[in-house]
Amino acid sequence: MFRVQTFFFGALLLLVAAGSPAVAAEKNSPFVIGYLEGDWTASEEWNRHPADMGRLPDYLPHRPFAGAEIGVDDAQYLGRGMGITYVLERRMGKTAGELLAALKGLNGEQGAKVFLVDAPQAVTAELAKLAAGMDVLLFNVSSFADSLRAEDCAGNLFHTLPNNAMLMDALVQFLVVKKWLRVLVLEGPLEEDKKMVAAFRRAAKRFGLKIVDVRSFLLTQDPRARESNRVEQLTSGDADSYDAVFVADAHGEFSYRVPYSTVLPRPVVGAHGLTPRAWHWSFLRHGAPQVNSRFERKYGRRMDDRDWAAWIAVKSVSEAVLRRKSPELAAIREHLLDQDIKLDAFKGGGYSYRPWDNQLRQPILMATDNWVAAMAPHKAYLHPESKLDTLGYDKPETQCAFN
Repeated sequence: MFRVQTFFFGALLLLVAAGSPAVAAEKNSPFVIGYLEGDWTASEEWNRHPADMGRLPDYLPHRPFAGAEIGVDDAQYLGRGMGITYVLERRMGKTAGELLAALKGLNGEQGAKVFLVDAPQAVTAELAKLAAGMDVLLFNVSSFADSLRAEDCAGNLFHTLPNNAMLMDALVQFLVVKKWLRVLVLEGPLEEDKKMVAAFRRAAKRFGLKIVDVRSFLLTQDPRARESNRVEQLTSGDADSYDAVFVADAHGEFSYRVPYSTVLPRPVVGAHGLTPRAWHWSFLRHGAPQVNSRFERKYGRRMDDRDWAAWIAVKSVSEAVLRRKSPELAAIREHLLDQDIKLDAFKGGGYSYRPWDNQLRQPILMATDNWVAAMAPHKAYLHPESKLDTLGYDKPETQCAFN
């Protein structure tokens, strides 16, 4: 049955493509997608994702080029009927200037107009500004930074990875539904930790959660700093003084020791315990096992958030080319900003990009190390347009001004 359906779908694509002059003109021409990789070695965002523990090999972070490759593999199927071959070109650079030079090279030599940007927040923001006058589209597939969807947003920059605000809104919705309304916050010393706490504070205020205290921790074995490096001291308090513990630990070196070590027997969320994720290898619904298994067979590791973000960025482009029957950038951009599109991201339902900040709407998975316990937004939270807009910056509160 699968082979019959595949043959029929392929034949249908050929018929559609044959009737389109725009596609016929591009027959057998490659569609080049650039992958621009920045220097992450000095960035706090390197281990940004919750549960990444640099000291444990299974949790070492990976650049999401593999996710882009899987996306291109899938795109070949969609492009076959249109006579388009998708090609992925990888370039590296330490600065925004070096990445811009790589972008210009791919644009001028191979006609690339779509680029996945795998770079720290500051480099991504600068690159978007430098490329503002060019006829190109950029996809942020690596940075969770809220600023890229706010004061540093750009009309030529789309985001497939959720930002901190979306992740924290999802987590706080979960806590409120569970009636774990009083939360103790443990904050690390990094700037990324502070950004996570700021996003959590915003979400707590938005949904009516109470932060009972914010306590700073240090990653040190110095016995003189027991009050800052021992979980028992950090979580001491009166009985029933908090319902859950939120840990902001971008590098994950401290947070893994918090579960089952708190003075009060309470759930741990945030950087460890229950974490808000864009993607998780254990998700079993909506076709997720299919893409997860293909990824694991090919690369010998599990697909993570950034891999998924790169994969769905490529899928966004290839579906735009198919639906608009044109590889032209204007048609792709028009499709991406069409509020009626239903992009299948294997998380259930169909999603579109927010026109006010170019962020992909999507549900957030609430996951432990080996299981997805829930999804957000929760059904209790309503929105006049889309429930997905209860996560992150809604139109009335956006700080993005490119429109």
